[in-house]
Formats: sequence, structure tokens, C-alpha cells
Amino acid sequence: MAIMRAEEIMGEPQLDKARHVKYWTRCLKTLLPHHYTSNESNRMYLAHFIVSALDLLGALDNMLTNDERQGYIDWIYRCQHPDGGFRMWPGTDFGARANRENARWDPANIPATYFALATLLILKDDFKRINRRDTLAWLPRMQRPDGSFGETLVSDRIEGGQDPRFGYCAAGIRYMLRGTNEGDIMVEGQTVRDVDVDAFVRCVRLAEAHDGGIADAPFHEPHAGYTFCAVGALAFVDRLNTRGPPAEQPPTAPCDPQAVLSWLVYRQTELTDPDAGVDSEFVKSQDTSHTRKKRDGMTSEAQIDGTVPAHQDPECSVGVTMFDLLVDGAGMNGRINKVADTCYGFWAGASLHVMQQPNLYHREAVRRYLLGKTQHPVLGGHGKFPGDLPDLLHSYLGLAALSLAGSDQVKEVDGGMCLSKEARSRLPAIWESFATAT
Repeated sequence: MAIMRAEEIMGEPQLDKARHVKYWTRCLKTLLPHHYTSNESNRMYLAHFIVSALDLLGALDNMLTNDERQGYIDWIYRCQHPDGGFRMWPGTDFGARANRENARWDPANIPATYFALATLLILKDDFKRINRRDTLAWLPRMQRPDGSFGETLVSDRIEGGQDPRFGYCAAGIRYMLRGTNEGDIMVEGQTVRDVDVDAFVRCVRLAEAHDGGIADAPFHEPHAGYTFCAVGALAFVDRLNTRGPPAEQPPTAPCDPQAVLSWLVYRQTELTDPDAGVDSEFVKSQDTSHTRKKRDGMTSEAQIDGTVPAHQDPECSVGVTMFDLLVDGAGMNGRINKVADTCYGFWAGASLHVMQQPNLYHREAVRRYLLGKTQHPVLGGHGKFPGDLPDLLHSYLGLAALSLAGSDQVKEVDGGMCLSKEARSRLPAIWESFATAT
């Protein structure tokens, strides 16, 4: 008697949309779980996940009254810094008591500014209240001589890490407020200096690893999150190299796009249990008709071998749900020999989309992994690993990854900006209003 697959018995796992909407509605309308108390000073990015998730689920417009929508917009502008950029939350604003002595405790923040602008875009704001001139003037001051960007500016000293996360946010801010045109521009009658795009591209090049991924710094281990931030930022500044040797005038990156694509393809794995041992080798014995079709459709610039992960030994699996034991799904990991994790379905998957090779990973398997293994069956949302409780980061990136993997139950996601294509489509009208105002 033939053994039937779980999908044949139970049907392919589906997004429990009602539970997800309920989960995100609780996050928006009530107090967040106590675990987020320590993240109070990061409220802007939590707000972005909540608002954007409801947008992806198609529930935001029906859920908000006009007054509520305007209230959320006003709260974001409440976090705008008088010298340009945005704070992560209003708690550092000294108001009338602000002075040069306490200014160091109230800096604008690069990630907060990106999340603020992106959330305003989702909420259909027209950007007319943004301090565009000072924000664009602030960006070059956040760039170091090596091309990297920091997080905050404290007493004229750049603070924060040097990894691509800040470069991605800085490039995204620049993109939303001026598009991809390089060079100094006139804003409100004043000349505003551009960031050093060439220096940033060289910074990314130095972080490319020998095996194809991109790290946070030269000679460090590559990581799918850093790889996404690097290629996403390069796309924002129109310097992304997707084929062949990079251009030198102006410089583009990555230097070896084929190596980056290969490294990203091998982030797909069926290893889901941290205690299950080393991941199986990628084998050609699983060259199914789906895989052959995927490989045959690849362009000559990306002749990856087209193999898919071998099955994890079922005896090593620790099942949490029926689907966790039976579903033939393969998620994505962030580094070599690591288990699959919900968020890397986006970080690795979106990187392939930004690199213009969305067919180089098994999208159906990613959907099965996210829906059958990390979607919480009771609370809605997604956990990091199978059986984990949902959290805002993984629940949001799970939805975004599902969209990129072809789910028709969420809005189409723009992989480069990590928000709906519908929201990004509002940018051209905003840019036109900037040109008219200038």
C-alpha cells in the first residue's frame, strides 16, 4: 500500500487569515504582551510591523476610522526630530526643556526614520509635513569616511554599528525622499548635499565573503539578513549589479552576483529541529519535474544547479503539530548548517527577488514550511521555530515571505521595501509633489 503524503490526506496547509487578523488587531488595539516592555524605546518599528501586517492582510482600511488613521499619522509626526529625521518613540522629546546639554539624549535615529516614512506611506500620508530638507541634510552627516552609516548622531559623533542594516535604512530614506537621482539637489531654496554613494558601494564590496554571501564587515561570516540589507540598499541607490563583472564608473556591487545567488539558493533547508543534527546534503536525486522546470527556466546569467534540499531524517524530528511531522516543506536559514527560521523566508527569499531571480528557490516548499510548521494554530501569527509562540518580527516577515512565495491570501509584497506594492506605488505622486514644491 502506497504511503500518502500529509498534503494528500489533509490538504495543503492554508493561511488562517481570520486568526492572523485577530492577532494583529490585538497588537494594534490593546496593550502588547509584557515581553515588549523592554522594547518601548523601539516603538516605531513595532508600529510599522503592526500597520504593515494588517495592510498585507487587506484588513487595514476596513479596521481604521478616518480619525484613527489620522491619529496614527499624528503620532508618527510627534516623533519627528526638529533637526531632521525621526525618533523611535516620543519618550526622549524634552519639549520646552530641550537644550544643548540634553540634546545628546534625544537624537534622530536612522532605522526609526525609515520605519516612520514607510508607515506613513502605508497610511496614505502625503509627506507634506516631513522636514524633508533637514532630513536629507542629516543623512550625509550619518555616513562615515569608509562609506558605512551609523544609527544616531550624538554630539557630532556617529554612534551605532557599521553593518548593512543602517546602510539599508539610510538608502531607503534617501530613496523615499528624493528617488534615485544622484548629486546635490535644491530643497526649499537651499542646496542639500547627497551622500557618498560610491563610498557606500565600496563598503558593501569589502563585506562580500569568499563563499558568496555578504557579511556585516570584511572577513566576517555572511548572513542572509545582511545580504538582504546590502542588495536592497544597492537597489535603492541604483547600483545593484545582477549580472557579470561589476561596473567601475560608477561602481556597482556585488562583485560576483553569481556567487551571491548560489549562496542564497543554498539557504533553503528542511532542517527544522535544532537538535536534529547536521543538514542533509543537497542531492540531485530529488530533481523532480517541478525542480527541472524551475531549472530549465533559469537565465544564462544564473545557472544554479537547481537542486533542492534532501529530506531531514524523520527520526530526528521533534514534531509539534501533525504538519510539523509530515509536511514536506523547506524553509530558509540565515547561515550555513543552521536550522530553518521563519524570518529567513523573507531575508533570503526577498534577496533573490531583488536580485531579479525569484525562481531560484522552491517557493511552494517555503509556503508549506511557513503555513504547516511555524504558523500558530491557535493565536495566529508566526513563531520563529515550529511550536514557538508568535512574535511581531516573525509574524510580519512570515506574511511577507508568504507573499513573495506566491500566496494569494496576502497582498503582493515589494521585496526591496518589505511592504505592499500598493503602498510603494504611492511614491511617484509624492516625488512629483516634491518637484512641484521645489
